[in-house]
Amino acid sequence: MLIEIRWHGRGGQGAVTASNLLAKAASYENLWAQSMVFFGAERRGAHVFAYTRISDNVIKYHHYVHKPDYVIVLSPQLIDQYNVTSGLKENGTIIINYSGDKSKIKERYNSKWKIAVVDATQIAIDLDLLVAGIPVVNTIMLGAFSKVSGVPKIEFVEKAIREFWTGEIAEKNVKGAVEAYKKVNII
Repeated sequence: MLIEIRWHGRGGQGAVTASNLLAKAASYENLWAQSMVFFGAERRGAHVFAYTRISDNVIKYHHYVHKPDYVIVLSPQLIDQYNVTSGLKENGTIIINYSGDKSKIKERYNSKWKIAVVDATQIAIDLDLLVAGIPVVNTIMLGAFSKVSGVPKIEFVEKAIREFWTGEIAEKNVKGAVEAYKKVNII
């Protein structure tokens, strides 16, 4: 098994942290994992790419993911600004933070890929997961990924989150991941 994931986010949304947490959670499941990042203009709000690779065997190469199995989009505006599905494998899956009409997303990406949506922004707002007033959806999207892919199990996502943060912040992030795990829709 080899799963390659490309994260699309904006600076400040936590794509890099999510990629790192996913790799950590996979390691708790006794899988091999690596996380990499690509920054453009390093400023809050700029487009950020992060990459995660998970395998049941040693991963012997370290390069960006060009043909991902999964694409995770943290900011719904990015789907109109960038070709987020570039290189996505034919039977790949796109997981989008999206609150709009699901039929529009289904029509946009038609039958080429599997599509999963979750309103991560609303979950973040409801849980007060905000930094400088901006919803932070990274751990929420981790929960959605866990449900859609089955790897890693949600309890390992929770463990990775609790290892990264403590106290109330950790618990809010865990609650967001679990909420997304329950609410993500495959369309």
